[in-house]
Amino acid sequence: MQTDGYAAYERVGGVKMVRAACWAHARRKFVEALKLSPKDAVAARLVAAMNELFAIDAQARELSCEERHRLRQQRSAPLLGSLREELKRLQRELLPASALGKAVSYTLTLWAKLVCFLDHPELELSNNIAENSMRGIALGRKNWIHVGSEKAGPKVAAILSVIESCRRMGVPARAYLAEILPGLNDLKVKEVAERTPAAWVKRNRPD
Repeated sequence: MQTDGYAAYERVGGVKMVRAACWAHARRKFVEALKLSPKDAVAARLVAAMNELFAIDAQARELSCEERHRLRQQRSAPLLGSLREELKRLQRELLPASALGKAVSYTLTLWAKLVCFLDHPELELSNNIAENSMRGIALGRKNWIHVGSEKAGPKVAAILSVIESCRRMGVPARAYLAEILPGLNDLKVKEVAERTPAAWVKRNRPD
């Protein structure tokens, strides 16, 4: 599960869940610090380092998981090692309440979650794709107050997740739902994976 640093996410999921943080959120805090002090060479250097991290991952996105893992180990890991050392030094020197001090503290607090993409090549560097897919939901939420009770929330979230997965995979949602909904309530838990959008694509992909 890849999220920002909101503490409530710690209560979601089981003990085996891999928790990843988002570099876009971390970088944004340094960008904000740089906006407050445009001549701050330290903030500018840190933003540049994070930009390089994203540039490396832009190349990695086009590779297989194995190739992506190798590229990240070769180029991203050393960059992250240097970045962490500088952040630790800055944490000792900066005022904790300063914009840059807060950015440094936020990043170091989440460090283990920020670097777990080095061990899991399927992870993106940020959760921007997920957040962008939810933008329409956030903009329209006032129109959906009539959704009902708190119990309806998780159900609506599950439905929206399925529809968004269809959109990303190019699956025609109407055809998909018409095929998988009949009898869905009678499935065993272990059979549910056979009804996901990804499984539907695999079954319907031309040979």
